[in-house]
Amino acid sequence: MRHNEVWRGIDLLAERNGLSASGLARLAGLDPTSFNPSKRASKDGRPRWPSTESIARALDAVGAGMDDFAALIEGRRGPTAPLIGFAQAGADGFFDDAGFPAGGGWDEVRFPGLGDEPVYALEISGDSMEPAYRAGDRIIVAPGAQLRRGDRVVAKTASGEVMAKVLGRQTERQVELISLNPDHPVRTFKPDEILWLARILWVSQ
Repeated sequence: MRHNEVWRGIDLLAERNGLSASGLARLAGLDPTSFNPSKRASKDGRPRWPSTESIARALDAVGAGMDDFAALIEGRRGPTAPLIGFAQAGADGFFDDAGFPAGGGWDEVRFPGLGDEPVYALEISGDSMEPAYRAGDRIIVAPGAQLRRGDRVVAKTASGEVMAKVLGRQTERQVELISLNPDHPVRTFKPDEILWLARILWVSQ
């Protein structure tokens, strides 16, 4: 890996996740200037390399691995996920009975670090998941993942409503779905009013 290729990989990692270089550094818990162009060469013109720790923290922050980073540097196409917006997700024909993508009409988006688990992406609309998720953010959803209380999930109701919530209590009589935004009340459903629940793995902001 050459000096300019490593820095290009960092720029691409930020871009693929909707971030600037400084935004990626902040997300990774680094000094916001860590990945700035001014940090890439010393005053006498000698190349400065990012530390392996800073790269590792940046990759971890966006859920990517070193293989993903190498693919960016080498110009290889990363893994993709089907993508639709929340408004489309409520319509018929986009999901099967288990909550997996089905039919046509899906776009495609690249995300690093997906692994082999079947996933898809949804673009957030509305404010019920603020401040964690904002309109325009893309969440990666794993319909086959095991669910526990406190997980962030996407739910689809029998009436066709699709929502991003926090999973509360689940009993034989009701399912509790909680908004992160305190301005939105907790919602409860009978189990047969929920078609499916799928766990949110991470978000690209």
